[in-house]
Amino acid sequence: MMEEQTTSENPAPADVSFTESTPVTGQGRMDAAWGSRDGDEAATAQVATNSASVGYVFEQVYRPWNGSLNPRWMRNWAILRHHVLGIFRKGHRPWGWPTKLFMVLVFIASLGDVALTLLSSLIGSPELHTMWGVNRDNLYGHVLGFFPRNVLYYPILAALLVGGMISEDRNHGTSALYFSRPISRFDYLMMKYISVALIQAFVVLFTLMIYYFVEILAMGRGWAWIIDTFPLFLAAFMGGMMLIITYTSIGLGLSSVSRGKFFPGIGLVAIVLGTKTLAILVSNLFERDIMYLLSPYDCLAHVGQALIGTQPTYDQYSWTWSFASIVLMNAFFLYIMSSRVASMEVTRE
Repeated sequence: MMEEQTTSENPAPADVSFTESTPVTGQGRMDAAWGSRDGDEAATAQVATNSASVGYVFEQVYRPWNGSLNPRWMRNWAILRHHVLGIFRKGHRPWGWPTKLFMVLVFIASLGDVALTLLSSLIGSPELHTMWGVNRDNLYGHVLGFFPRNVLYYPILAALLVGGMISEDRNHGTSALYFSRPISRFDYLMMKYISVALIQAFVVLFTLMIYYFVEILAMGRGWAWIIDTFPLFLAAFMGGMMLIITYTSIGLGLSSVSRGKFFPGIGLVAIVLGTKTLAILVSNLFERDIMYLLSPYDCLAHVGQALIGTQPTYDQYSWTWSFASIVLMNAFFLYIMSSRVASMEVTRE
């Protein structure tokens, strides 16, 4: 009965034998047969008609890359360029316009003492130049001054930069794009760190350099003045580098344990300003300055005062304790950051 139905309605295809010379096209025909009942008591079957869909079989083969890879410095440069050039041009990291706008405002505001130095040189006012010209106290205040730089400028700028630097890679699975390439986790972390520090250095250290060299050009300073003040400039420069390193370590450490932009940014500002406020309260109530060792700003200010040689405001302990506290802070957050990046998977978490 089955043979009659097949002969009359759907002629059975001829037997096809495949040999080594038979071409493989990746296309085949499958005839489906099924019983007329659940138990197949009648032992009859229906064969699918010619209108049955045709299936395709594909074979995916992974072949190793035997060519030459780009050198390590070029891969690292690609990461650095992606983050830094995103501030200035499209096609790189899409920084938000609030971050770009705030960076421009901070850069212009950091040049305020430069403008006043130029004004004092134009009108010939020694009183104005004493207030805003290059000297020991003003070099310290340009980088480590509490208001407005370390209240409004630098912590908020660092918070905007580190907000999604690592957390977005964990949240969106961007780490798969990094670690599927021959990029080590150390290089990934190092380039992220240098990117954030370099952007901050453009605002903090570059404006310090402009401030110092404008004084030389506007006031016509000679070599004797440069020899006397250049060590002070180097001390302020080192203080700015410590500030950038500390804020970057804290911010990226918080970003590595987060999945969004909000917590790292708010956490950095809260640590810098919250510990400063707590230290002031403890100092005023109990006349103890030991809580200043937990404040990143106060430790940086204490070490900066010792480097430049300005009037110290922390008298109950040595500046070496503040320097040790800065080292421990950086080591702690760098450890958190490295351990979290080491556990980062090559998939979306």
